[in-house]
Amino acid sequence: MTTGRLVLAATPLGDVRDASPRLAEALAEADVIAAEDTRRLRGLTAALGVTPRGRVVSFYEDVETARLPKLLESLRAGETVVLVTDAGMPSVSDPGFRLVSACVAEDLPVTCFPGPSAVTTALALSGLPCDRFCFEGFAPRKPGERTRWLTSLRDEPRTAVFFESPHRLASLLADAASVLGGSRRAAVCRELTKTYEEVKRGTLSSLAEWASEGVRGEITVVLSGAEPREVSVADLVGEVQSRVSAGERLKTAAAEVAEAAGVSKKELYDAVLASRVK
Repeated sequence: MTTGRLVLAATPLGDVRDASPRLAEALAEADVIAAEDTRRLRGLTAALGVTPRGRVVSFYEDVETARLPKLLESLRAGETVVLVTDAGMPSVSDPGFRLVSACVAEDLPVTCFPGPSAVTTALALSGLPCDRFCFEGFAPRKPGERTRWLTSLRDEPRTAVFFESPHRLASLLADAASVLGGSRRAAVCRELTKTYEEVKRGTLSSLAEWASEGVRGEITVVLSGAEPREVSVADLVGEVQSRVSAGERLKTAAAEVAEAAGVSKKELYDAVLASRVK
């Protein structure tokens, strides 16, 4: 039996001229278009001069699970399903992951028509190192979770990219300056590819002050990685003790922590033993 295929199609972030010819062709010829917002899809197809011949179904976060059976049925029947979100690449902090996973589980064909991405666009514009980076999705909303998340980035050497809503941006940047240090560099990218595109670069302290006056639009933040710091054996004793308390053997924990930090295994092992005597 011939099966169809799922097409993940990237859509413009703001400027419709960034739409690829493949996107226009896919929207015109698809048997089914699964769209995060059907109204936004209508606006996009009108701007592209495209009239979809296939069925259009909504596919936003709250209905993803409910829509899966019908979409998989269409794919099994040999139909082409094109998935689009409001902007950028489907499944990257947008609907799509569940459908892709379901297709992979059934060995149904999945392909991608690449295009605009807020993540890589912001990274390229930030002026920060982009040879290695990590994507963190949306910043946590709750203060406690946000603090724990920022703490996890304290020693992250890679540039980090994440999304934030405009009304939480100022408090996020203030918290980041407090946890990571006000001198850590970052870039706030606003309204990428749109008329009022703006990229504000600086330290976390300066950016927090700037954002306190209010910021509008779609926001992507790029945060510089942590500078390498010298780690002493004494700094690592607590980490080994925590791992031992969690059930690891002292020798194993000391060896792994020492290797990761580039210090002497014997010195660290002896330091942990010495701390127990005190």
